[in-house]
Amino acid sequence: MIAGLTYAQNKTYENDVKTIDGLIKASYEVVSGEKGASRQWDRDNYLHHPKAVYSYFDRQKKQQVTLTLAEFHKETDDIIFATAFYEREINREVRIYGNIAHVWSTYETRLQKDGPVARKGINSIQLIYENNRWFVISWTFCGETESNKIPQTFDAH
Repeated sequence: MIAGLTYAQNKTYENDVKTIDGLIKASYEVVSGEKGASRQWDRDNYLHHPKAVYSYFDRQKKQQVTLTLAEFHKETDDIIFATAFYEREINREVRIYGNIAHVWSTYETRLQKDGPVARKGINSIQLIYENNRWFVISWTFCGETESNKIPQTFDAH
């Protein structure tokens, strides 16, 4: 058992973690969905190492916040019942050394499935390769602001 998943669930999601491309694609799929719709948290748990963390800069508190995956899921659940959320990757840069990888993933968020882009930002994702599969060990994100524009090198447009 990994992160509370059974062997059957293991088989269900094993293609998600064979490659970095599969892992990142699955990561965006699990958080996207309609207003009030449950997200794929079992799948997301499988993508992450049991000790994985999420981190972001809270603009209201003016400080970095770090969460466990369970805390991130709880915060996300509190938000998704109020609005739809669709996030997709628009650019990626990857560096690999040994069993570690760093992924810079530029994203755009829509609050309606085919609606206008509501916001953009960059995810800094650290991965480890262990037991013949990739795991997310750390995910830090930063949204674009007027004073903090996404550099051209990270933007696909």
